[in-house]
Amino acid sequence: MVMAADKAKSSKIGRASSIIPFGLFATLIYLLPQVAAGTVYRIQLDWIPSLGITLSVAIDGLSLLFALIICGVGFFVSLYAADYLPAKAETGKFYIYLHGFLLAMLGLVVADNILVMFVFWELTTLISYLLIGFECQLESARQNARQALLVTGAGGLALLVGFLLLGNIANSYDLSQISLQSGIIKADPLYLAVLVMVFGGSFTKSAQFPFHFWLPNAMTAPTPISAFLHSATMVKAGIYLLARLHPILGGTHAWMGTLVVVGGITALLGSVLAINASDLKRILAFTTIMALGILTMFLGGKTTPALTAAMTFLMVHSLYKCSLFLVVGIIDHQAGTRMMDRLGGLLKSMPITAFAAATATLSMAGFPLFFGFIGKEIMYKGALTEDMFPVFATTAALLANSLMAAVAALLTIKPFLGAARSTPLLPREAPWTMWLGPVFLGGLGLIFGIVPDWIGRWLIEPAVRAFHPSMEDIQLKLFHGINEPLLLSILTFSLGIVFYLLNQPLRQVIGHTLQKIPIRFETIYTGGLDSIATIAKIQTRLLQNGSLHRYLSVIIGAVILGVGLPFVLCYTPPGFMKNFDASLPGMLLSGIIAAAVIVVVRAKSRLLAISSLGVVGAGIAMLFLMYGAPDVALTQLLVETLTVIVVSLILLRLPKLKARQPMPSTGKLWNGLLALAIGTLITALILAVNQTELNRAVTDFFEANSYIAAHGRNIVNVILVDFRSFDTLGEITVVALAGLAGYALIQKRKVE
Repeated sequence: MVMAADKAKSSKIGRASSIIPFGLFATLIYLLPQVAAGTVYRIQLDWIPSLGITLSVAIDGLSLLFALIICGVGFFVSLYAADYLPAKAETGKFYIYLHGFLLAMLGLVVADNILVMFVFWELTTLISYLLIGFECQLESARQNARQALLVTGAGGLALLVGFLLLGNIANSYDLSQISLQSGIIKADPLYLAVLVMVFGGSFTKSAQFPFHFWLPNAMTAPTPISAFLHSATMVKAGIYLLARLHPILGGTHAWMGTLVVVGGITALLGSVLAINASDLKRILAFTTIMALGILTMFLGGKTTPALTAAMTFLMVHSLYKCSLFLVVGIIDHQAGTRMMDRLGGLLKSMPITAFAAATATLSMAGFPLFFGFIGKEIMYKGALTEDMFPVFATTAALLANSLMAAVAALLTIKPFLGAARSTPLLPREAPWTMWLGPVFLGGLGLIFGIVPDWIGRWLIEPAVRAFHPSMEDIQLKLFHGINEPLLLSILTFSLGIVFYLLNQPLRQVIGHTLQKIPIRFETIYTGGLDSIATIAKIQTRLLQNGSLHRYLSVIIGAVILGVGLPFVLCYTPPGFMKNFDASLPGMLLSGIIAAAVIVVVRAKSRLLAISSLGVVGAGIAMLFLMYGAPDVALTQLLVETLTVIVVSLILLRLPKLKARQPMPSTGKLWNGLLALAIGTLITALILAVNQTELNRAVTDFFEANSYIAAHGRNIVNVILVDFRSFDTLGEITVVALAGLAGYALIQKRKVE
């Protein structure tokens, strides 16, 4: 009874949460007529004006298409998860992550400032980490979430560099301003560097070769997340980035050649790996890699058919992929397995799910009357018009689509037709909240295929015009006559049938070939992590071995190299003695300090060394007093006195220590050289500062405001207590915590 009550509560939370994406979707639909007519909605607020960062939002045809897909899919995924997820305490957290993911992706696609876009870009990375590793009790979930985070996070850092370079070239971070300077950006010597960094961010996010390996491993996420991740959100972020930056960076040989080749290789690799897999979720993951490769390849073009193909296939893929992932989730949830070899005959027990799967896979295969057929027709037209490597693009699209047709047949025939097989659970139809999404999205694939001109006019054409303002006609039709794209579609079905009939020997050949490949990119990733850990162990052993002497030597050496080397190479002072003023008492006091230092270095007794060090401190306090800093002198004198007293008491209470081996002469020489070098460097820096004309702006401010604003005559005290009070409070807090920690350690020692 308790379990049933928890499940009912969880379902209510899921259904109620679906209101968020549905409300956003309805709002976006309200904007659709104006955006389709060419209106661009903009909102701009100052965020960090000193850095030129504005919170700019722009909704045009491209961002609206992505936003509608995100919210529409998000609604069905939220509704689906209401009955898919088990009754657990983490259910509420799941919906927080899910809708945070949705809002982060929405922020990414509507951002008009590239730095704001980067913030949302990284938010999708972080939230996807939480979602992929949602079942954190599983080691595989934690590892795969970490892998996705590291791969896409590294690409995000590259993208940040690219954005900063792009903003520096254009002297603006607003996309609307950057797009006006496309010619200047492409002619700049840093253009290739920007391109490489942008490709790094896009390829890692959208799982392009050779960064494709993380996406199938992300299948450890719950199925609703997989559906959302693959059809609407994170992996589509890289595609959106390429489309948004197409008018700014696109059209060059570097852009076109890289995207066509990388996209084509990714599409072929994803389709080959898909037909070789047995886990239905992994099959769909590999087909996503194929689709992302196709999208990347067509965004490498600059013709209207190629870019129209990209936007059309984007929507085709979103509809059938979300539907299929939800179908696979239903099969796993209701039958207890998603392994294709263990499924069969589910049509009788799950007819609604079978219908949803059939409509989605027919669109995936590009069957006539389905939206996928429209997408395939325009895809071949776009491939034939590619400016670079049209033969390669056409061949890659043909082979990838043929393999996808075979995979689509496998996804429908194997689980639902044939003789029923024994499964861990008795198959039965899922609740309506789970099959509504797949049926509706699969049905849209049929409706859009019958009336493609409507969807083309309202969604596809405004999206293409947003980043490719060409006057060339954009039309989606069910039949364009007997032409090359139609012949290629017929050839696609023919090859798809052959691949399906030969799927078993084909899988054996692919599996055998994959075993023979000596290099695996996932292995390279794992080896890279191991190398980082090894390097960390080595540097820890060398630099952090527990020796205070080693720590101090490393710190001093780093200061000498980091500060001293640039100082020697770049600084040419006009004269160190320019403002040097030394009186006889000061020189005598300096001599006493120097003598005390010699005693410290040569003393055999620790007590004598500590006392001599106190003399050094007292002498410095006297120098402060001589040059008009009595408060600093008093502080210095108190600290030195307390140090001598406390350390002397400690030395008197310490047990007798074992005799140490004397330090070798090389060690003494090294210590002496370090001491001499750091002393010389500090002296040179002080003398250099002494002969430099200082900017008195800060000094004048404190002199003018210390008494008026803070009612204090001692400027130093006023600065510490009023003007930098938070800094002083932080220092006091650190000292207090250190004292408490020391006291706790002493008490623990007494107990032991």
